[in-house]
Amino acid sequence: MRLMLTFRPTGDAPRDSVTKHTVQGLIYSHLWGTEYWKRHDEARFKFFTFSDIFPPGDFRAGEEKSVLISSPDGNFIEVLHDRLSGKESLYLGGLKVELVRIKKFSLRPRGNFVTGSPVVVRSMNPDVRGFFTFYHEKSPDYFISRITENALKKYRVFTGEEFELDGPIFDRMVPRVRKNGRVDVYTRVRMHGASFLIPGSAWRLLQKRITPDNRDFYAFLMDAGLGELNSLGFGFLTP
Repeated sequence: MRLMLTFRPTGDAPRDSVTKHTVQGLIYSHLWGTEYWKRHDEARFKFFTFSDIFPPGDFRAGEEKSVLISSPDGNFIEVLHDRLSGKESLYLGGLKVELVRIKKFSLRPRGNFVTGSPVVVRSMNPDVRGFFTFYHEKSPDYFISRITENALKKYRVFTGEEFELDGPIFDRMVPRVRKNGRVDVYTRVRMHGASFLIPGSAWRLLQKRITPDNRDFYAFLMDAGLGELNSLGFGFLTP
């Protein structure tokens, strides 16, 4: 299930004034006192993700922007919807915004996906406490195996069911290539007083033939997110 928040900033601000951590903080602050409010501190999959704010660019007073939040746990979205409904304004960090619309909805996987935020996986180098980049590690096979293992594990933990793919996780994968010819994109994250860059990759097409046997798996993946750090707003998928 999904939730779309559309808002208008009440003042101007640079785009980097609202980070992934800012949006994550907004979500958790509206889960206070619910069954989900301790999830941030739990060493487990969080089973939600959110998109980059769109359209991209700096914040201008009165100009609408939106963010999408998704989760395979429909009740999570219902609770968040109830907590946000009726609000006239919100704060994204220090930026006050007017809440224009809030909409919850569900989508079915149809075989073509695009990423609404970068996909992140851990580095293939066990001695590096960081994240994979195509530029430095040059292994599409590792990237594919990592997102596959991660997706199957999340599905098993969430549903309690085993699932086996009948082939690769995607039949066709087309990255969004930057002007410099590189696939990797970097997102600045501010946490615990520190600022650092997390590398990921954006995809303009992830294609898979949907069948009755795999529909539930891809519906789950579409809402849970692809790759790692989903609850920090990475790996958001749009059909």
